Amino acid sequence: MKFTEEHEWLRQDGEEVTVGITQHATEQLGDLVFIELPEEGASVIKGDEVVTIESVKAASDISAPLDGVITEVNTAIVANPALVNDDPMENGWFFKMTLADAGDLDSLMDEEAYQEYIA
Repeated sequence: MKFTEEHEWLRQDGEEVTVGITQHATEQLGDLVFIELPEEGASVIKGDEVVTIESVKAASDISAPLDGVITEVNTAIVANPALVNDDPMENGWFFKMTLADAGDLDSLMDEEAYQEYIA
């Protein structure tokens, strides 16, 4: 897995990466009550706001971690945002994407570096 400074995680599976937010992020946000996901097929550039989330504490945007195309979204979390709080690293994923350049993953933190970052 790879991690961003914005508390997103990325798990590579062949040509796709699955993207979600970390346990640390869910703890900071509190209980999620609303999630708006991007459209499948959308081309995104690193830093584009692609997901809107609202929690009992605040509204936030999740940015595209890298350049690519959204291939799938997790509609289960739209119907039940609590899935993200309950299982952010597995069933609470936001979207899958194909990367414009898979080598860009190398620029992100590994788990050890992320744990140091949030310490």
